[in-house]
Amino acid sequence: MTQWTGMLGDMTDTPARLLNLLSLLQTPREWPGSELADRLDVSARTIRRDIDRLRDLGYPVEASRGSVGGYRLVAGTAMPPLLLDDEEAVAIAVGLRAGAGHAIEGVDEASVRALAKLEQVLPSRLRHRVSTLQNATMPLARGDGATIDPQTLTVMASAVTGRERLRFAYRAGDGAETRRQVEPYRLVSTGWRWYLVAYDLERQDWRTFRVDRVSDPYATGARFTARELPTGDAAEFLSTSMARRQPELEVDVSFAAPAEFVASRLPASIGPLEQHGEHGCRLRAVLTDSLEWVALRLALVDCEFTAHGPPQLVSYLHDLGGRLTRAAAPGAQGTVAALPEKG
Repeated sequence: MTQWTGMLGDMTDTPARLLNLLSLLQTPREWPGSELADRLDVSARTIRRDIDRLRDLGYPVEASRGSVGGYRLVAGTAMPPLLLDDEEAVAIAVGLRAGAGHAIEGVDEASVRALAKLEQVLPSRLRHRVSTLQNATMPLARGDGATIDPQTLTVMASAVTGRERLRFAYRAGDGAETRRQVEPYRLVSTGWRWYLVAYDLERQDWRTFRVDRVSDPYATGARFTARELPTGDAAEFLSTSMARRQPELEVDVSFAAPAEFVASRLPASIGPLEQHGEHGCRLRAVLTDSLEWVALRLALVDCEFTAHGPPQLVSYLHDLGGRLTRAAAPGAQGTVAALPEKG
């Protein structure tokens, strides 16, 4: 009777034991079968059966023979589900939130989907820790400083993935406030801003929305069948839409630094650089970004440069340089008063 009771208990506890076993194996070390059996309070035979179950589920568990042999989890051909402890989950969520909130280059829709999945299953105590850590830190601003509440991105990403209609408040460039109901298609990161490509139900047409101008988004729960974009993919549609709204700037700028240095400080979307000699390069590109944004990005490269065109860019940089020079001049308005001496 005791034997049958033990076997029934072993069968009943299998899912929980597999999770515990997997958690141990995800520690980067080799585990002797006897140690795993002691940790989980089962027989070595049960450990062998559980290892086979994990392999059937797609986890690549490698076994080594010998007196000091054991089991370890190795890289496989696909990414299996991971088990994270509290500290790991908080660290990943904080990192993804920081990147998503500022549209850092290289952090694209895939990372936002990962953040949405992670925050969906985070216990409330861990979600509170993530929010506390984020509120206590301030990352260095980039570009025009437009930041986004990561919660806004995760709500949108979930609606895109689940094909749920989305409602939100939107502030246009001229300050006009509207309420929108859309069928969200894709989130697109340009390297300095996030945009939502969606079908606007009230206007019955495709639209792009700057996510930093969105507030109070929520998924309605109403499902929809994805429509076909009128042109290419979401990134191409966004580029075409922005080109219609912004006048083109035929930018021609020489930098007194190697192309590799300059490229590391400019968004990849700005275009290729031509190497000129050993210590210089040149940018010739047609941009649809605002004049102010282009001037700011050039100034942030942190090297000497010369703008050859267009004339409006040259003029804007000249005026900007004058303002900055006057701001730094002795006796300029707004100069901070000297601090009192310690004593």
